[in-house]
Amino acid sequence: QVQLVESGGGLVQAGGSLRLSCTASGRTFSSYAMGWFRQAPGKEREFVATITWIRGTTSYADSVKGRFTISRDNVKNTVYLQMNSLKPEDTAVYYCAAKVRSSAYNLWGQGTQVTVSS
Repeated sequence: QVQLVESGGGLVQAGGSLRLSCTASGRTFSSYAMGWFRQAPGKEREFVATITWIRGTTSYADSVKGRFTISRDNVKNTVYLQMNSLKPEDTAVYYCAAKVRSSAYNLWGQGTQVTVSS
């Protein structure tokens, strides 16, 4: 019954911004961490950013450092990805994921399309 619900994807011009949201609902156990991943056409899924629930420790892929910010709302059980200065190469399906009683990401959202036009 635990699931992740995403929102915020869409079409934006290069240099613009988007904010993705991911809410964990129907929780039985607390998650250790949540993160964002993305997959572009013809490419492997790649890590974008992660955040831990206890201390809010963040990590970022080199390709998005300084442009993207991951954050969390413990009360709403929601994680956000603020994306600024978007580039065409950021175009991908973005997936929200969580660690639930696991050292690996074992719970995934359906994904949301982010398209950055030039």
